[in-house]
Amino acid sequence: MHHPKTDERPLGTGRTGWRKEARRWTDKTKHLLWGRQGNDGLLLKTVVYALLVIVGFVYVYPLLFMTSQSFKSLKDLLDPTIGWIPRQLEWSNYTQAWHVLHYMQALGTSLLNSVLPAIAQTVSCAIVGYGFAKYKFPGKTVLFALMLITFVVPKQVVMIPTFLMFKEYHMLETPLPFIVPALFAQGLRGALFVLIFVQFFRTIPDALEEAAQIDGAGALKTFYRIILPISVPAVVVVFLFSMVWHWNETYLSSLYLGNAMTTLPQELKTFNDSFKAMYTGGAKITDVNEAIRMAGTLLIVLPLLALYLFAQRYFTQVVDKTGLTGE
Repeated sequence: MHHPKTDERPLGTGRTGWRKEARRWTDKTKHLLWGRQGNDGLLLKTVVYALLVIVGFVYVYPLLFMTSQSFKSLKDLLDPTIGWIPRQLEWSNYTQAWHVLHYMQALGTSLLNSVLPAIAQTVSCAIVGYGFAKYKFPGKTVLFALMLITFVVPKQVVMIPTFLMFKEYHMLETPLPFIVPALFAQGLRGALFVLIFVQFFRTIPDALEEAAQIDGAGALKTFYRIILPISVPAVVVVFLFSMVWHWNETYLSSLYLGNAMTTLPQELKTFNDSFKAMYTGGAKITDVNEAIRMAGTLLIVLPLLALYLFAQRYFTQVVDKTGLTGE
């Protein structure tokens, strides 16, 4: 008698297939959570992004609070029901802060005392760092140690001698006390910048310089045509750090510049007194409130924020440059 063909399977095949299917879904779940190499899964990415959001919020919160407060009126500041969003934007806070800070004049002085020293320091520290990283000469170790000692010595120890030296050379009340040391790879944290360049240049393969020498390039041409173009990340980082530190320096600025020049951070130190002096006598406002102070602070921070946004794309090249120059 003929029986129709049935899907006959050996005993136990169904159970084996179920186990294979369960193992397949287990592997998929494991790869989704932990990744194929254990470091690129969804779980790790979630933890990393959560940490980044938390750390980012810690840094962004003061800026958001400053922006919110700067647009509030005095009535909004005194009203406990007003949180982050004011009833209306009080643009007059920025107008008053702009005049109190003498913004354009102080901005020009700040740029003069930060951009020029930063450029000079970046170039000079790159040259010195390249010499320490790639050349051998007598006393190299001693000179490198002496350079590092200058970073360890507190600036308060050498403040009076340097002030007297600048006074002897008639450099006071000018930007020269910041520019001249920067030209010789010193100034504010110059030794640290030299050390950054030394560590970066050591990662550059010697084969690049040897190839340039075979093509007939000298030491200076090799440095400016080959080494510097692939050292953009280090150059940008040093320039930004140098500019920010020169920008925020208030004690040395008041010591060297005196009353001849004033920077934006210096104006912020005397903001309350300047505001009272400017808005006394017939003005409705005789005292400065928190919103106006926040507006003045935000005006001072804005140039640095603009600089960071402009240079941010260079920071993203650090990984690519490291891949090119690492060996």
